[in-house]
Amino acid sequence: MSGSWAAYDPTWLVQLAREQLPELVDALSRCTRASVDCVAYLRFVPGERANRPGSEWQSDRAEVLEHPEHGCLILDVLQDGRIGGVEFYDRLSGNHPSGHRHEAN
Repeated sequence: MSGSWAAYDPTWLVQLAREQLPELVDALSRCTRASVDCVAYLRFVPGERANRPGSEWQSDRAEVLEHPEHGCLILDVLQDGRIGGVEFYDRLSGNHPSGHRHEAN
């Protein structure tokens, strides 16, 4: 499922990254358009034909942020340094943020 693109304010992610992953602050501050794929994923870069030649989405790595309300957030960092999207892990796993959460390794 892919939603429509809309303006997005990444301020809360930027503030969180300042504390936990300062090297991603600039990339997150540029995440000003987003598409909701599902209840657990917010996309900042189109993912059509991901990781295939010519695709805008070329994965590099995943980084983890911990948020007091949203729990474990997994950022998809692309090879060009952009943030492809953010996965709200606890929404997928069924863990409620006030309960036990995924521990980042």
